[in-house]
Amino acid sequence: MKNKKFSPIFVFIILTFGTIILSFVLSLFNLQAEYSTVNSYTNTLQNNVIQVENLLSASGVKYILTSSVSNFVNFEPLSMLIIILIGIGVLEKSGFAKIFFTLITQNSRKYSITFGLVLLSIVSSFFGNIGFVLLLPIGAMMFKYGHRHPLGGIIASFAGICFGYGINVFLTSMDTSLMSLTLTAAKVIDGNYSINIYFQLFIMLAALILASILLTRVTEKTIMPKLGKYEFDEVETLDNTKFTNRELRGLVVGIASALLYLLVVVYMIIPGLPFSGGLLDSNGVYYIDKLFGVNSLFSQGFVFIVTFLFIIVGLAYGFMAKTVKNNKEVSECLSYSLDGVGSILVLIFVSSLFISTFEKSNIGLVLIALLTQTVEIFSFSGISLVILLLIITFIGGLFYTGLQSKWQVMSGLVVPTLMNASISPEFAQMIFMAGSSLSMAFTPIMAYYVIYIAYMEKYDKGNQVTMYGSIKYMKSYGLMIAAMWLILIIGFYITGLPMGINTAPVLEF
Repeated sequence: MKNKKFSPIFVFIILTFGTIILSFVLSLFNLQAEYSTVNSYTNTLQNNVIQVENLLSASGVKYILTSSVSNFVNFEPLSMLIIILIGIGVLEKSGFAKIFFTLITQNSRKYSITFGLVLLSIVSSFFGNIGFVLLLPIGAMMFKYGHRHPLGGIIASFAGICFGYGINVFLTSMDTSLMSLTLTAAKVIDGNYSINIYFQLFIMLAALILASILLTRVTEKTIMPKLGKYEFDEVETLDNTKFTNRELRGLVVGIASALLYLLVVVYMIIPGLPFSGGLLDSNGVYYIDKLFGVNSLFSQGFVFIVTFLFIIVGLAYGFMAKTVKNNKEVSECLSYSLDGVGSILVLIFVSSLFISTFEKSNIGLVLIALLTQTVEIFSFSGISLVILLLIITFIGGLFYTGLQSKWQVMSGLVVPTLMNASISPEFAQMIFMAGSSLSMAFTPIMAYYVIYIAYMEKYDKGNQVTMYGSIKYMKSYGLMIAAMWLILIIGFYITGLPMGINTAPVLEF
């Protein structure tokens, strides 16, 4: 029993029942918390109360029974994963993935490949959450065809996406949403306060470079030695890296098809040109809002755009290289990655059940509201206040991952408190994002954590993937990035260096 390993599916089931029981116990004590939001018309704070909801009540049981199916069907990682798997399958089955990643990796240093994957993973947050379903399999293929353990690519990519989520050199749609809440909260102290959209450019550039180096080093020095040697199947044997002229012509045609397709897509997201801008949301204020706004066709169809790109590339290569010859083989390519997907669907179902149940209980939001109150209770100032915000954001992120709703609960108290301590609202938002990203890789409440588990199970041959084991891989990464953020945050605060254009950590009244 000492060596008994519980599968992730079983763990999610336990967590679901544990949440239901915990909600019942906490509701007996009437656990609740107050938090402040800002009235945008009067620029004044108003108190709100949130309490734990008992899921063992009649209404709680009814919610679980009636919403489980709809929550599963509407679970964003489910649809994104299945659609992306279709495109990934075409790349692999046609043979494009093998020749492409083999040529990229065979004459490149291992550190360079890992650094490129990590860097791409960090900046992928610009496109939202698609990195979780797109870059994890790409990382696996990049390492596999580079004669390395594919789990290394999955782990490095997942670490880059999670710990890099707060590193946004370019303004993202999430940044603008948070910025709106930050500005509203700042006007409680200064009704004329404004925020520059490049407010975190310099500190984020520094974080991007440092994080890429640190995550690469951890992958190569800590993770890869632990993984050991990967046992390839006969069909995966990679000794022969010589390709025929037909395969090389297929590669050229595939890449050319990709460039042509991307040229059309890029043209359609450039406003102001003839017949362009059709994929944008015309109601957005900033360009990033036009690109990823509610009514943006680019945002709504981004997963399909990427999948269609993979299909075009894979089939163009396949027809030219003669690895795909007829419509039957086209169908086989499209369904290739969906073979044996049953266990993944079960895993996603129990994950969606746990996450929806936990969110319905309000346990996470109540905890965040209670943690936010410590900012006022301890009456810290200066560096101690900054570090306190980083810590409570990290802890809160373990129990609630919704960035916008979390900042909505926190900003009404945090931003004015920090402004009274001469700390800028922009610095407060940056610390919030840093703390939130530090916790993402350690919590199964994060919706895309189940995708990480699914890909680990696909490539971890002969071993049972466990929740604890998958989280344990993230420990070394987390310590490095936490140290990086502490140094950057304290360094910029003490020196007063601008964190962005016309923006400093400290307010000048």
